[in-house]
Amino acid sequence: MRSVMTVPGVDALARLSLGALALALSLVLLACSNGPSFADAQRETESWRAKHETDYRRDWATVAGLHFLDQGSHSAGSASTNQIVLPSSVPATLGNFVLEGGSVRFEPATGTKVWLRGQTVSAPVVLKDDGTADVDELSLGDVRMVIHRSGSRKTLRVWDPGGPLAKSFQGFRWFEIQPAYRVIARFIPDAMPHAARVVNTFGDLDEYTTEGVVEFVLNGRTLRLRPFTTRPKRFYFVFKDASSGNETYSAARFLYSDLRDDGTTVLDFNQAYNPPCSFNPFTTCPIPLPENRLDVKVLAGERAYPVHVPLPTE
Repeated sequence: MRSVMTVPGVDALARLSLGALALALSLVLLACSNGPSFADAQRETESWRAKHETDYRRDWATVAGLHFLDQGSHSAGSASTNQIVLPSSVPATLGNFVLEGGSVRFEPATGTKVWLRGQTVSAPVVLKDDGTADVDELSLGDVRMVIHRSGSRKTLRVWDPGGPLAKSFQGFRWFEIQPAYRVIARFIPDAMPHAARVVNTFGDLDEYTTEGVVEFVLNGRTLRLRPFTTRPKRFYFVFKDASSGNETYSAARFLYSDLRDDGTTVLDFNQAYNPPCSFNPFTTCPIPLPENRLDVKVLAGERAYPVHVPLPTE
């Protein structure tokens, strides 16, 4: 029988090399299973940004007013003598908005043509607010109005695409899309879902459902964020980081992601974006929970708006 001479350490080195190869292969397979290539993800983000800009220019850059309603009647129209002064394209006298208990009633002035669900409003009507799935929207030309909830308070929110705020909107600025800011996070559920009370930019308390936290590694740091659940398996993040107030907006940024069946979610911070209160003072935005204030810089997604727009609480 021939003897086989072995050299000390060679077998161990061979085993180590095989182990390293297996680990590398497993990481490649994991990366492939976790979603598209970065080129595909980049195209997805570019498409997402284009749609986001279109939607925000239409829905948020055109907000022209937010009027808080006390109990009782509030006259509305373009004349400066009204309690609620509306855009100049609206008649001098439009009617009255009446808050009684928790409901708001619109009483049209004689001769005005205000539209609701394709018909002119000819008699007083109670308006469903935007906390319901079937919100009522009043319209008059290009001007639109809805009853908006801010915490427990009722307001009248007004849109005017021809107004000064819409015309002075300065657009969007983004960081370059970077693969390091697209990460896989692990969802860690709470024992039970619960309602979190969150302060908004007007100092009111809004409620959001939360079910747990997500944990992820970003630039070598293990971090956690608590999302709100807007619908089953849909996460909404309100966060700030060490870049807030410098490279990015001071109050917060938003990000959405979907929970996958394996208990993970893709956080693509290249799609993190500014809330509308970054450029429009008549919007109500949630302030991040203390646990969602990261002590690292997230230099991805949307940059700070070019000019400072004071929050109502400033």
